[in-house]
Amino acid sequence: MKNINFKILFGALVIALLATSCSDILEETPRDTYTTEYFKTDEGFQGGLVALYAHTRYFFGQYYYAAQENGTDEYTYAQSADNNFNDTDMSGVGSLTASSSRSDALWNQAFSNINTANGIIEMGLENGNSESLISEARFWRAWDYFELVQTFGGVPLDLGSGELAFNTAAVRVAKRNTVPEVYTKAIFPDMKTAIENLPDAGRITGGLTKTAARLYLAKSYLTYGWWLQNPGNIPTYPETARTDPDGHDAAWYFQQAYNVALDGISNPGTFGLLDNYYEVNVGRNDRNKEIVLYSDHVQDEYYNQASLSYSNGTAPESFASWFVMCNTGNIRSSVDGVTYGTSSVQREAVQWGGRPWTRMAPPIEVFTNTFADKTNDSRYDGTFATVFPGNWGKGGVANETLYNANGLPVRNGEPVLTFLDEENPDVVYPSGSGPSNVGGGVLPGRADWVINPSGISRIYYPGLWKTGTYRTDNGSGLGQPNGALTRPWNIAKFSELYFIAAEAAVKGATGSRTARELINVIRARAGVWKYTNNGQYSNGGNNTKVEDHSVAMTAATPATIDINYILAERSREYYGEGYRWLDLVRTQKWAEIAKTYTICGSAAGNHTPVTVTRTIQPYHYLRPISQGQLNSMTMTDDEKKAFQNPGY
Repeated sequence: MKNINFKILFGALVIALLATSCSDILEETPRDTYTTEYFKTDEGFQGGLVALYAHTRYFFGQYYYAAQENGTDEYTYAQSADNNFNDTDMSGVGSLTASSSRSDALWNQAFSNINTANGIIEMGLENGNSESLISEARFWRAWDYFELVQTFGGVPLDLGSGELAFNTAAVRVAKRNTVPEVYTKAIFPDMKTAIENLPDAGRITGGLTKTAARLYLAKSYLTYGWWLQNPGNIPTYPETARTDPDGHDAAWYFQQAYNVALDGISNPGTFGLLDNYYEVNVGRNDRNKEIVLYSDHVQDEYYNQASLSYSNGTAPESFASWFVMCNTGNIRSSVDGVTYGTSSVQREAVQWGGRPWTRMAPPIEVFTNTFADKTNDSRYDGTFATVFPGNWGKGGVANETLYNANGLPVRNGEPVLTFLDEENPDVVYPSGSGPSNVGGGVLPGRADWVINPSGISRIYYPGLWKTGTYRTDNGSGLGQPNGALTRPWNIAKFSELYFIAAEAAVKGATGSRTARELINVIRARAGVWKYTNNGQYSNGGNNTKVEDHSVAMTAATPATIDINYILAERSREYYGEGYRWLDLVRTQKWAEIAKTYTICGSAAGNHTPVTVTRTIQPYHYLRPISQGQLNSMTMTDDEKKAFQNPGY
């Protein structure tokens, strides 16, 4: 993907359906209709394919992330949150409305992309293009519809020129199809054709493959099976019977999900599991064989469409990783052991660092329940930054040694603040923010400030290391921590095929591998340590840690696993990657699993946990259609009300 020129201004050449951004398009061209002739040219066809890949940059890595993570058991709003985050917490600090939902980012991009795919599919064969290339468009059309139907329920298949047809003129009216129609008319046929025609290895770096199509066909079968079964009696919209037009029941779709996922595992092409979890997410190993689909960003301003030194926090930049980082730049140490006024942990363009926004915080249960096993399971260490080392030397402070907790000396590269893995009753916290300026506590003989799991708050908490900043141009300094992220945003991983098959097996599918056997493949890998992210600071900076706890991990797996166990494992594997809300919605477990959480307050030095209760109603399982979309439609108020999801 990094060899494709994302600067192609393809937006002026395709119609943005449902008038979401019609005014912008009409200003760029004097015409009010569009033809398919451009897709018949090599430039138009290739430009269309580029646009299909590039559109993911306009929602992944931005505020859409808040809609996918906040309000779940993985994240709540943090000290500096605004309504982009408060409104999805469902705890009363905000209100999720058609005007505030950040799922609008998906809606606003998906339909123009679908229309581009429609044009490529219609015109591609006429110009002698291979079905392999056209199937890339089929994949993206199905993928967009799958993202839409999970988020909003039934959505329009007719964008103005007939179902799944390229639209040539701006329209401001629309009719929503039902959920079964979206799956059976759009998602399933396109993904099946893509499996038949896409290559085993992508034609370009990051290009689409049979494995990607198998993963998403299996996942869509699984999701549709849940929808048909509807165990939580969650309403759908537009209202329709929970019956399949093709006459299949939920069990049939669970079995298909299992079969296709196992087929993907058995025929991996160029993909597969890495030997250890750390290597999946470490920045130097981006675009590895486990990453099936990603939204690419690179360390080049032209291709990244973003400054490498500063980010405005707007699309198509990637900056969402900053949401989940607390402001460690507030930490203070001392030059003389008396006055604590020196910034000892400064912003740095490294994976534990970057630009802190403090918008989303992990609840305490993430550390006490989800990642309870921190000894055998490497995924805790490979997910979070819990140790923040001194880097004042890179920031221009000449002193090689500063004084920190207990008046003890620390050197550059040594821990200054540590979030403890386990509760330690001997931690003594200061009154207020204390000399550390962040409310860090002390333990006898330790030079680093420490915070217990029970002391994690809305203002200070471990960072999400796995998605953090990675640059190769820092030199000997702090680099450019305020620049937009230059790493790819991972969308899908090969490991998910195991989870899909295991979940389908829990739902009754049968075959050569049980749910426990499938999950144990993932858990065995999680028990293999070759590196340590946080433990390196107590090992002289050496992050090598060769230990194998795979036997203990697999032995600890319950003999019979249920959907709650699957969801817990999915959280350990994909924590903070944008999966969680859709996982809880698919399984209809959102209200049960995320109903309450515990966290300390928003003031530095607040280490008093408070239990918060969320109000998650059945209608919340669908996000609202954006108000901007409704405002742009030339329909009556009653028609607009009928177009909107109930409850909003």
